[in-house]
Amino acid sequence: MPVLGPPLATPALFTVACLLVGLVVGSFLNVVAHRLPVMLQRHWQTDTAPPGARYDLIAPGSHCPQCGAPIAWYHNVPLLGWLWLRGRCASCKARIPARYPLTELAGGLLAAAAALRFGPGFAAIAAAALSLTLLVLTRIDIEHLLLPDAITLPGVWAGLLVNLGGTFTDLRSAVIGAMAGYLSLWLVYHLFKWLTGKEGMGHGDFKLLALLGAWLGWQALPACILLASLLGSVYGLASIALAGRDRQQPFPFGPFLAVAGWLGLMWGEALRGAYLQALA
Repeated sequence: MPVLGPPLATPALFTVACLLVGLVVGSFLNVVAHRLPVMLQRHWQTDTAPPGARYDLIAPGSHCPQCGAPIAWYHNVPLLGWLWLRGRCASCKARIPARYPLTELAGGLLAAAAALRFGPGFAAIAAAALSLTLLVLTRIDIEHLLLPDAITLPGVWAGLLVNLGGTFTDLRSAVIGAMAGYLSLWLVYHLFKWLTGKEGMGHGDFKLLALLGAWLGWQALPACILLASLLGSVYGLASIALAGRDRQQPFPFGPFLAVAGWLGLMWGEALRGAYLQALA
């Protein structure tokens, strides 16, 4: 596995570098999580809809959603900008939701965790990229019940490319994992719909599990599905009992797949061992 040259070859410096890059990427993921669903909604509108001002991941520039005032670059510094402003807009003093700094912090910590787990080299960079991808998918699914194809489908191909050299699994296992990940939930979806007449999950979940299969191999899928199902069941029951959530109200399954996939990335062998031991 290729290893980075000095000075980043030093594990401590490499971890700090990943932490800082993760914070910056986490800041950008806030933009993606906020704007991509809006961009997709506009794309799904009819062709007769009048064109509006440019709206994508680059333009317009960062601004307060309440008053529209531009955000100065120094207020956009990850974590520090939010702390400096005490969580409020510099212009209108509207509250800035805590999910923004939390996403930045999570991005930094996930990237640093990948560096600590895999050490200086390509595997850590790839693991950080997957971790950050799962982070933004989790944000979007929680807020919009959506797992965009614009992220999941390129993620499948990226997993296959990463595993050309056997980074996390061999290429054969990655290809089978992508197919098995999609087809397994596709079959569950159609079986549930046939039995109940209802949709039990979104199509994006199929593609997310295909993404995890492409990155981690088919061997990781049973443990991922089991763990995600357990986490989802605990959350569902707890939200009904403690928060009074309607049993018929859908909740996102993607975040639980993302957590299970990330745990499989970091400690896959241990999870598979526990899964096989439970079956024995």
